[in-house]
Amino acid sequence: MAVLEILTYPDVRLERIAQPVERFDDALRAFIVDLEETMRAGPGGVGIAAPQVGRAERIVIVDVSSKPKIKHHGRLVLVNPEITHWEGFVVGREGCMSVPDYTGNVIRAERITLEAFDELGSALHYEFEGYEARAVQHEIDHLDGLLFLDRLVSRRNDLFRRKVYQKA
Repeated sequence: MAVLEILTYPDVRLERIAQPVERFDDALRAFIVDLEETMRAGPGGVGIAAPQVGRAERIVIVDVSSKPKIKHHGRLVLVNPEITHWEGFVVGREGCMSVPDYTGNVIRAERITLEAFDELGSALHYEFEGYEARAVQHEIDHLDGLLFLDRLVSRRNDLFRRKVYQKA
């Protein structure tokens, strides 16, 4: 297990479009262990995508269970995720380990339906809403070379200097 280096804006590798995972093998599962350890090592991390550590493959991990009073599915490993339905749109504040000094207001779908595979290659189907739906959309954007900075409501009025993280 290892904590991997997180790429930060403006590293151009964050702009690459990730390729689908084709092999569900021990090497993939070992990488996912490292990716999750990297996510959990960061303060406040509820998701991470493989491109954030320089691996251009369609893999994300999301776990918003540490946030109180929200619906969630627990720890999720989503390989080759694809959003198949969006519904309702809301503005919400987002931050990112790859943009450590800022947060911003972004419009996201309130509810989504998603198809993906787990780390063993089994097909998954989820319906997400609220904060968890936002986190999943944020991580999938990384797979398409996008950061929340690309989705700000307004660059002038909706980008904020991050407050200092508090360790739990």
